[in-house]
Amino acid sequence: MLFYFTGTGSSLYAAKAIDPHPISIPQAIRQTSPSFTAEAIGIVSPIYGHEVPPMVKDFLRRAAFHTDYFYMVLTYGNRHGGAAELAERLCRDCGIQPSYINVLLMVDNWLPSFDMDQQRRLDKQVDAHLAQIVADIKARKRWIAPVTDADRAAHQEFLGNMRRMPADAWQHLIRVTDQCVGCGICQMVCPSGSIRVENGRAVHHPGSCQTCLSCVHNCPEKAIGLTVPEKNPEARYRNEHIQLSEIISANRQN
Repeated sequence: MLFYFTGTGSSLYAAKAIDPHPISIPQAIRQTSPSFTAEAIGIVSPIYGHEVPPMVKDFLRRAAFHTDYFYMVLTYGNRHGGAAELAERLCRDCGIQPSYINVLLMVDNWLPSFDMDQQRRLDKQVDAHLAQIVADIKARKRWIAPVTDADRAAHQEFLGNMRRMPADAWQHLIRVTDQCVGCGICQMVCPSGSIRVENGRAVHHPGSCQTCLSCVHNCPEKAIGLTVPEKNPEARYRNEHIQLSEIISANRQN
């Protein structure tokens, strides 16, 4: 049994390599008292600021996992900042004893820092590393990815930068332009219901936004951007192996 969170398809691609029928966290979290039993239970999720998104944290806190082998695969695009150690700490705080946590380098879709055209051209050896992770999980390997002092320092640097910003800064990152045609795709791919079409135009509602940028990357008109500068406002990304319909199925809230 495998659960996943995805914004632009990379974590879904990784999840499908491990289990052909993974379960969407934005769908599973809607259960009143989520409880799951299986020989092995896994989580595949991107990391934002070196940690899993708020919805994934909430899912781990709320759900009961009955298994002898709980594992996590954390996708990232530039530096993981000790994500495995942070995830292990989160698991233990939730009463979960993780058997395996690994990190997987993939495309970085964070538009303020990265040009998606350049990211597409990088060879990050995704499939080779993913194949090793799949083999580890099949073998029920017990291992937590090592973390260095440099990784921890990177996370502390990030936290220091965050302390200089308003507490709700990421809730006000999304900007809808006049190019919006009200197609509703942004609403369908949003895992938290934070963007909705109202009177023929997309409207972003801060409060529970996961900052996954799914609405931005998947808008066919490039009508959704950011309130901060982007490296390349004309470049967007969706994992080449994942269909838009799969992201809609994963994240749609109505």
